[in-house]
Parts: sequence; structure tokens; C-alpha cells
Amino acid sequence: MSERALVTGARRIVVKVGSSSLTTAAGGIAPERMSALVDVLAAARARGAEVVLVSSGAIAAGLAPLGLRRRPRGLAAQQAAASVGQGLLVHRYTEELARHGLIAGQVLLTLDDVTRRSHYRNAHQTFAQLLELGVIPIVNENDTVATTEIRFGDNDRLAALVAHLVHADLLVLLSDVDGLYDGPPSRPGARLIPDVHGSADLADVVVGSVGAAGVGTGGMVTKVDAAAIATGSGIPVVLTSADRAGEALAGKPVGTLFHPTGKRRPTRLLWLRHATEAKGALVLDAGAVRAVVERRASLLAAGVTGVQGDFSAGDPVDLLDPDGAVVARGLVNFDAAEVPNLLGRSSKELKRELGAAYEREIIHRDDLVVLT
Repeated sequence: MSERALVTGARRIVVKVGSSSLTTAAGGIAPERMSALVDVLAAARARGAEVVLVSSGAIAAGLAPLGLRRRPRGLAAQQAAASVGQGLLVHRYTEELARHGLIAGQVLLTLDDVTRRSHYRNAHQTFAQLLELGVIPIVNENDTVATTEIRFGDNDRLAALVAHLVHADLLVLLSDVDGLYDGPPSRPGARLIPDVHGSADLADVVVGSVGAAGVGTGGMVTKVDAAAIATGSGIPVVLTSADRAGEALAGKPVGTLFHPTGKRRPTRLLWLRHATEAKGALVLDAGAVRAVVERRASLLAAGVTGVQGDFSAGDPVDLLDPDGAVVARGLVNFDAAEVPNLLGRSSKELKRELGAAYEREIIHRDDLVVLT
């Protein structure tokens, strides 16, 4: 089997395109770039593949209409640009897809949508229904209403997590660089890396950050990180430039192919590991660390020696070893204010003194991911 059969055999594909691949240097949408991208997506659909598009560009698309020369730094100004640009972006996608008889569906995600259990199920069901109806979902973070950070971290990571959420067979990351090089592509002698089979292949690779256009937020670092998230869960990744997307999806040897390094994992735990910010921390004794890390056991109150931060039941919290190092993350079953009264006490004692509701685990093993 050809190595690129991983690409041509994919029946469900997530494609991520960056701001610099869709917009002009002034910040507006470049119609010819978007048209070319949609032609590639439509060709994949014509071959029988289902396609999800994670598209950056909302903030960048809003710059020119608002008379802004560069991406603003302030959160409120970014939200305003996203509000204007998101509508323009999806309207243009809708028009372009209509040329091929295809329908666009907008999906705007926030962190809560994919970390809270009930919200996560909703997101999964929405994607499943859209794909069943033949719609091409156009995904972005809901930048307009983000209240703390404007993004998950970057749309590359969002794309990797969406690929896992929809059970994709392939993730394609498109940017303004035609693949992963062993150093800055502008450096004389820089070499394109055609295949990555694991972290050892990246040991001597030097990657940069935001492109020269100044309209994106990612860079090669975030793309390599996103590839690691996807391949670690059994999803191959192709990284190439937007103008080579057609060749990439046709299985041509362009860009860099990141080969799967692991098996699919429970999706919600992947979100817990990569898309959550801890609201606090619990300090564990050595025995509890061994139970959680080595035996993958639930965390009981008897093994907790301290609590940090202000969190509510259901929030993600970090688990610290006695030296303060983070060993795991989980969704806690109690508010921060309740935990001090539970420290070091057995489940039977807690049930006898406080009632049956306090007999349960501090964090159940199904809501816990080991980070070491």
C-alpha cells in the first residue's frame, strides 16, 4: 500500500486553513484564494468524502471593512473585528459552495462547548447531523463572545480536536508554507521533511512562529503541536500550503505527512488534556500519586493533602505530587470550599459523618487523564 493511501482512502476529512491563506495583506478576503480552496473541497466531496472545514480568517476579514490596518491587540477590538468578519467569511463560503450545489453550515465553538460533558455531546451530535445531511460544516471559535481568551490557543489545535470529535480519517493543515522544514524555509539549505513517523524525526527541527503577513495567530509550532494531538489519536495529518491542497488530497507526495503514532482515545479525555485550563489544583500524597498514575485509579479524599484555587464541581483541576509537579488533570466532583473538610478522610468516614453524597470519589477515573 502506498503511504499516501492514508490520504486517498480517507472518507471523513477535516481541513484547516489559516488566515494568511485566505486574506490579502490588507486584511480583506481574497476571492480567488477562497474560490480555489472551495473547488478542492468540492472535488473531495465529489469523490465521496465527507468534509469539515476549520477556517480562520474572521478577525482578519473584518479588518478592512473597519478601516484597521493590522490585527488589533485589545480583546474588545478583536471581538468587533470577528463580529464583522465572521458574517463576511461564511457568506462568501456559502456563495462559493453553492457553485457546486453544496451547503455550508456554520459551527462556532467555545471552550465550554467541548469541555463540559453535556455541551460536548451537543457538539458531537451537531456535527453528526450536519454530515449526515451532506452539509459542509464551517468551524471557527466563537471569537465574538469569548470572555477571557479570544481563542482555544489557535485554530490548528482546534482543528486537531475537531478531527477527533468527528472521528475523522485525515486532518489537512493548510498554511502559507508548503510543508515542515528542518529550519526556517527562507534559510539557504533548509530541507523539506516529507514524512514524520514520531517525535524522534523532529529532534533536530527548528520551527518558527507567526508569518510575515501578521494576520494569523499560529505558526509552525502550533501546526506541529496539532499534528501530535491528531497522530497520537490515530489520525494522519498532511501539512502543506493552501495552493497545493488539491495535490495533497489527491495523494500526491507534497507537503509533510505525519503518520499515526497512537490509537484513538476517548474523545472527552483528549479535550480534557489539550483544551482545558485548570481552575485550581489538588495536592496528593505519594500513595495517591501512585494510584492515579500507575494504577489509573480514581482519586479519593484520603489521598488529598491540600487544595488550591477557587473552582466548582465539574471544573478541571490539576493534580500535583508532593513536590508540586502536575501529574494529572480531572473533573472534580466537589466545590473548592467543600474539599478542605474532606482531606485525608476515608470514604466510609465521610459517608457516616456527612452523608452518602460525600462517599464518592473526588475525581472519578473516567474523568481523569494522566499527564506524566
